[in-house]
Amino acid sequence: MSTGAEPGNDQSDPSLGAIMSERRRLINLGYRLLGSLADAEDVVQETYARWYAMSAREQQAIESPGAWLMTVASRICLNLLGSARARRETYVGEWIPEPLPEPTEWITGRPDAGGTDPADRVTLDESVTMAFLVVLDAMTPAERVAFVLHDVFRYPFGEVAEIVGRTPAACRQLASSARRRVRTAQSPAGPSAGQAGIVKEFRTAWEAKDIGALIGLLDPDAVATADGGGLAVTHLHPIVGSERIARAYAEIARVSGDRTTFLECTVNGLPGLVTRQDGKLSTVFAFEIAGDRIRHIWAVRNPEKLRPWRVS
Repeated sequence: MSTGAEPGNDQSDPSLGAIMSERRRLINLGYRLLGSLADAEDVVQETYARWYAMSAREQQAIESPGAWLMTVASRICLNLLGSARARRETYVGEWIPEPLPEPTEWITGRPDAGGTDPADRVTLDESVTMAFLVVLDAMTPAERVAFVLHDVFRYPFGEVAEIVGRTPAACRQLASSARRRVRTAQSPAGPSAGQAGIVKEFRTAWEAKDIGALIGLLDPDAVATADGGGLAVTHLHPIVGSERIARAYAEIARVSGDRTTFLECTVNGLPGLVTRQDGKLSTVFAFEIAGDRIRHIWAVRNPEKLRPWRVS
């Protein structure tokens, strides 16, 4: 199988370097499909294991190794998405995709870490914002795979059909349905600098426990969702409404007192916040901002999802 989406480094007898150079694309694919960097890494490991389980003759017979790796990774993700729905039924509280820090930090947890391979970084663009990933998570597995492969990775529907196991026409319908979901759910985003200013104002108001200022920064129908996974204390159900959110967050600041520090940062490519409690990372906050108001807050406290943020 060949694809126009390939970077053009395939060889009839591919070297280790040529095959491993596909890692970035595979991680990008896995993260978008699964919403988890840890799961994406597992998919990549399994994909490479299947490649190296083949004989040299079998490998050389594959016209486009890069396309083969993407196909295998996509099918593994499709299977995992099906089982993930069953696992979510036993998950404690709300499930939020795993947040990512700046691309130079996510592998080692250290900013500007020496030796970080640029090919091992997730490309942070509009298709990995938290709002986008949350919309993807609401799709069916086939819908999600068809949409991501076609709209994000530019695979033709004929090749998407081979991966998903449906006709090209059916895959086109799946992607179209997914596209409508995205358009309906997402708000037009303002400039990043403007969003950063709003997050800064939110941080200042939160630290001051200023309920009135917090309400003014929130959309009247704003939603705050938290993910502790049963491993960290947090509210189990979304908080709806600007006043309820403002009062809840002011109470969090009051209870935590001087033990908590608030830091502005980049979360999935957009302005966000992190909190440290007693010097240790406790929560990562992602925001969806529409106009000059915060429409959604996602607070991730599950320590298993904060691995890329920890400084070793």
